[in-house]
Amino acid sequence: MGEDELEGKVALVTGASRGIGRAVAIELARAGAKVYVNYLSSARAASEVLDEIKKLGGEAVESAFDVGDSAAVKSAMGDLLKSEGCIDIVVNNAGVTKDGLLMRMKDEDFNRVVAVNLGGAFLVTRAALRPMVKARWGRIINITSVVGQSGREGQANYAASKAALIGFTKSVAREVAGRNITCNAIAPGFIETDLTARMDDKQREAVLDMIPLGRFGLPEEVARLARFLAGENAGYITGAVIPINGGLYM
Repeated sequence: MGEDELEGKVALVTGASRGIGRAVAIELARAGAKVYVNYLSSARAASEVLDEIKKLGGEAVESAFDVGDSAAVKSAMGDLLKSEGCIDIVVNNAGVTKDGLLMRMKDEDFNRVVAVNLGGAFLVTRAALRPMVKARWGRIINITSVVGQSGREGQANYAASKAALIGFTKSVAREVAGRNITCNAIAPGFIETDLTARMDDKQREAVLDMIPLGRFGLPEEVARLARFLAGENAGYITGAVIPINGGLYM
């Protein structure tokens, strides 16, 4: 694939101010897409992503809204479509964690995680589908997690939301395949982000012992996979859940 395989495409990456979302936004811009960088509260971090994209000679626009809020999504997506006339690529990456053992988990901690991680993908994808159907072209990429495939103690809410995202991905893929729109999921394992940076040495060692490749993944590795799925060369891939976990879950 060349450096400009996404030239002329408009992309929205949710939760793009840090971690995997940041890397995906930069990678799509590097491939030529105009990228809408969504964030909720990290305005400074989002601004840094825009600066990075501009340094590469790419185009990016800040887009601050809560993906778990239906009215906010409707308004933001309406503004995007009014400005661009289309949306070609959606990467549903925004996610939150509110970990805790199930017996002590609060209603609001379960509900918020599901509202953002699953509900956000639903709301953003629903808003993007009509123009994609009209254009008869689209790419929807959902960032799920190895935890949605394997489960993890203390993360019943997060694992449930990410497992549900896999079912959502496959259902959407079936609904829109006839319109030349693909919908796939990427399931990262442990990636070098703020989350893994908070682990102490003992925790890191325990996790690394479980990973056959013996290291954490890089956000850029996930981003390159997203770039591939967003392009023409992935046109015959849909409904797939692609693991990127160093062999942690096979």
